[in-house]
Amino acid sequence: MNFQEITGLIVSKFPDLSIDADIKGPQPILVVPVESIADICRFLFEDERLYFDYLACITAIDNGAGLATMEVIYNLTSIPYNLNLTIKTVFSRNVPGAPLPSVPTVSHIWRTADWHEREAFDLMGIHFEGHPDLRRILLPEDWEGHPLRKDYVVQDRYHGIYVRYEDGQLPDTSDRV
Repeated sequence: MNFQEITGLIVSKFPDLSIDADIKGPQPILVVPVESIADICRFLFEDERLYFDYLACITAIDNGAGLATMEVIYNLTSIPYNLNLTIKTVFSRNVPGAPLPSVPTVSHIWRTADWHEREAFDLMGIHFEGHPDLRRILLPEDWEGHPLRKDYVVQDRYHGIYVRYEDGQLPDTSDRV
């Protein structure tokens, strides 16, 4: 089964959705509405013609203030059918101080999504609605901000530890005991 056939199955199952294909790069990507990502993923997992039983990766991109969007990309594999599929959703990139952008979780479909979604939450500030344990996974719980966002402002110190050095110069540590 090829990309066009998989896309056809999804479009026939979800005829009212605006589903698009991004075929500019070396690998085609199916672009789906953010509010439908969990339903489409469930279909891809449960349909016996497809059975995408392995979620290899979830990653996120911040397209910056210019485009004012973010993306979540899902790399799926059907091990029995030797199929690979990349799907993504594009959504509004809320401004600083506003609630985090929200995407439905797929952790109830693939258990591995639990950690992938927590990483995207931690580093990009994307809230995964319905996630059973959405909390930081790489950074300490009291870390401020989400460091892979384009609008992230690096704090100078964290619990007395220098996080950033200005102009490549080491900080003055003469005040240390």
